[in-house]
Amino acid sequence: MDMNTIAAIATAPGEAGIGIVRISGKRAVEIGDKIFKGKRISKLSDSKQRYLNYGYIVDPKSGEKIDEVLIVYMKEPYTYTTEDIVEINCHGGIISVRRILEIVLENGATMAEAGEFTKRAFLNGRIDLSQAEAVIDLISAKTDISFNVSLNQLEGSLSKEISVLRNKVLEMLAHIQASIDFPEHDEEYATYQQLKENGEYILLKIQQLLDTVYAGKILREGLKTVILGKPNVGKSSLLNRVLRENRSIVTDIPGTTRDIIEEYVNIKGIPLKIVDTAGIRETDDIIERIGVDRAKALIDKSDLIIAVFDASSNLTKEDMEIIKLASYKKSIVLLNKTDLNNKICSQDIKKHLPDTKIINTSMITGTGIEILENTLKDMFFTGEIKIKEDVIVNNVRHRDQLLKAKENIEDALSAVISELSYDLIEVDLKNCWENLGQITGETIGEDLIDKIFQDFCIGK
Repeated sequence: MDMNTIAAIATAPGEAGIGIVRISGKRAVEIGDKIFKGKRISKLSDSKQRYLNYGYIVDPKSGEKIDEVLIVYMKEPYTYTTEDIVEINCHGGIISVRRILEIVLENGATMAEAGEFTKRAFLNGRIDLSQAEAVIDLISAKTDISFNVSLNQLEGSLSKEISVLRNKVLEMLAHIQASIDFPEHDEEYATYQQLKENGEYILLKIQQLLDTVYAGKILREGLKTVILGKPNVGKSSLLNRVLRENRSIVTDIPGTTRDIIEEYVNIKGIPLKIVDTAGIRETDDIIERIGVDRAKALIDKSDLIIAVFDASSNLTKEDMEIIKLASYKKSIVLLNKTDLNNKICSQDIKKHLPDTKIINTSMITGTGIEILENTLKDMFFTGEIKIKEDVIVNNVRHRDQLLKAKENIEDALSAVISELSYDLIEVDLKNCWENLGQITGETIGEDLIDKIFQDFCIGK
């Protein structure tokens, strides 16, 4: 990687009070000296580091003032990238930050690639790869819980777990190698019983990490929740209730919602990707029929179904179809319109969905919404989406490497139990060690590193 001096806009585009242009590399302060004219200092390098200086960014060629700024420089190695960094705080908006970035690039910097600042932090050894990946999760976190999980990973919670496991595998490899190198010793350095105990410990720890994957997926992507029901039972009203805004059109006309509406919502700290679907019914309207087909197709990809029924009318053929669809997934049933005369009760649903939580609701009065939200929270914290662990695996790449490492240690254990040659056991243990190392970046190729950082925003 060419470690030249890079620059980028570090703040989101659009109108704002402040915009930041970030420079990192050996020439960062030199470039700052060229383009900054301070009120109290003649050039940036005369300033104390980590000290905000007031002045102007000036075009060195024309002498034109570009913007009024506060500028700071931070000396390596105690910076985000471990290189010299200069940050220019200017007025927000599109024009100011763009013009300042252009001046910076004209005076010796190169435009940063996506994620290049964090990539340099990794390549320079300040953070490992799993910590670097936690940065993007931190930025995209949708709830306090997912933010805290990402922050823990950024601070090295997963890295420490992986380090312990790799050291344990390395210890096993060292004992095996000693036994291979010194076969004349009466006492073996590695006994099959010791290898079995250590291998089972590693397998247990890997499985414990894999057990957090589902919770990690929910935290990263949101609990994909599909609202099902026949037309006019209150699906769109439910979406509006949990969003606390009128996102979906609500009328008395059946079939108003014809397409899929997706929104993220934070309910009691749980991220939900909630999907309002077209009402399930037979229809001659081709557009509405496409919406119904899409609704059914979403069920396979969902984590949870909220099935809504009209308590003021008898169960219909469409309702029975929805009950059938809900039986394939973890579901919550809402008996809506309970402010009207009820014609069905929870027992009518229980006959078909005996293990499903049923809640009486009214979208008009708000009855049952708090119970629904608490039910979702309880399912998350005490059900199969439980999240109490300090370390959560919320990255698909990490999951895949853990699965490979698990397979490696299982193969090694199988060879140990069969008392096969140490050479065969050694191969599986080395593969396990390498696959675990790919999580932290200690045994990873440059191409994969480049691919990982492509998902970052420019300026981070």
